[in-house]
Amino acid sequence: MALVLTPEMPVADWLVELDALLARSPAYFTNRPVVVDVAALPQKRPDLMGIVNELQARKIRVMALEGTETALLGADARGLPPIVNDGRPSTPIELPSKSETAPQQPPSPRPATSMIIDRPIRSGQSIYCPDGDVTVLGSVASGAEIVAGGSIHVYGALRGRALAGWGNKHGRIFCQSLDAELLAVDGVYKTADEIDASLRGRAVQAWTQGDVLVVEAMA
Repeated sequence: MALVLTPEMPVADWLVELDALLARSPAYFTNRPVVVDVAALPQKRPDLMGIVNELQARKIRVMALEGTETALLGADARGLPPIVNDGRPSTPIELPSKSETAPQQPPSPRPATSMIIDRPIRSGQSIYCPDGDVTVLGSVASGAEIVAGGSIHVYGALRGRALAGWGNKHGRIFCQSLDAELLAVDGVYKTADEIDASLRGRAVQAWTQGDVLVVEAMA
């Protein structure tokens, strides 16, 4: 469902090989989701941002990283694409110690983390909300992307990339006018070329049925 790039050491030599591929097939990565598997790189503070920037300079849009964990990267994880595991979000799991006793009182309810964006999303901007819905009161430009743990609502034209339901098969995408480069729900993708041309410019919703992404008009 996504192309996987696997950088190797030394990264400079790997980039030379990538440039050779792009020279032979300049449009190979056009409108295609890419996951970067960094398992072959040193796990101690790898320059992942540098690698992502190198790929973006080559017009390769990185949807997610694989082969590492947020806990290993610490503050370096900020600004990076989502970290996934086999196409699903990867979050560290903390096991309680044997001496840990039951809590004396229930934990405080988790605050809502859904986002409402009251402005258009410009090209190159990324909106990331891993635990809730994202609502955009405007349009999403080509080259912009939205990643949400829940659903995505766009009250305008959706021309960029929308990735909803990371680890949540019940997530959906809604928009008033479809012209998206890529739609994804729970890791199931459709690129612009795979979306029915009759849905362009119409209000639609997208959701998953098993391993299939369904995109249908709402009116």
